[in-house]
Amino acid sequence: MSDFRAGFVALLGPPNAGKSSLLNTLLGQKLAIVSSKPQTTRSRILGILPREGAQILFLDTPGKHKGDKKLNNALNAVVDQVSRDSEVALLLVDRVVGWTEIHQELAEALTKLRRPTIVVGTKSDIRRAAESAWPIPEAPSDWQQLAVSAKSEEGLEPLLQAIVEQLPPSPPLFGEDELTDRPMRWLCAEMIREALFDLLDQELPYSMAVEVLRYDESSKRAVKIGANLLVARDSQKRIVVGKGGSMIKKIGIRSRKAIEEWVGHQVHLELFVKVDPTWLKSPRRIEELGYH
Repeated sequence: MSDFRAGFVALLGPPNAGKSSLLNTLLGQKLAIVSSKPQTTRSRILGILPREGAQILFLDTPGKHKGDKKLNNALNAVVDQVSRDSEVALLLVDRVVGWTEIHQELAEALTKLRRPTIVVGTKSDIRRAAESAWPIPEAPSDWQQLAVSAKSEEGLEPLLQAIVEQLPPSPPLFGEDELTDRPMRWLCAEMIREALFDLLDQELPYSMAVEVLRYDESSKRAVKIGANLLVARDSQKRIVVGKGGSMIKKIGIRSRKAIEEWVGHQVHLELFVKVDPTWLKSPRRIEELGYH
């Protein structure tokens, strides 16, 4: 065990850089929700990957972004905290988009922290990625750069080997069978929130939150879950409910299927839409909802 390595590895980058997709592919199962819409991740998400002689503790983060609202500040604070808490950082760059002002800001912060960092070029399977400059000339010259694709799994093994080389000697920090430190109640809320992003119009999911009030496994027939879908205004509630309850029914069906795949058991899911105009403005409420 003296040669064993373990440590926290931060997944950092702007929104839609491919952090959650990469995490899910590396773990071999879906832990973080994924959407084509940016800024889907709202929390630090721990994903535990056992390796021969190592335990990699990935920390997925919200996309670093500009904004001065309470939720923006909370999400950016998560990014800053994870950067400080990690032993290694992966700075993800969408190869189609390239290096941005956000990357430069993150790179400067990581340099000040003296954090070992690997620049990871994502979405390398896309044809336009081959037309972009690689390695990225703007990145610090002493940082290793590796190109990967979460879709084709190209480059993942060299990336994992590079990460393990940077980890400090340490015994395992979590049990062999553990995948994350997040409770099932939180994971269910995320699966419901993913359905909101998939089914609702572009802007509405950003002003919504999911609060699981009940998670009951006592019945042998089905796991019983009750959750509130929080919206800021009555007009949004009407959209989420839909004509004759059509939209809330679609959200429920999609959420239930995702949760059943995760828990491996039949699920009875009840969803309620609640107007709560304060949640976006209250740091305490944002933390209560698990967005930290």
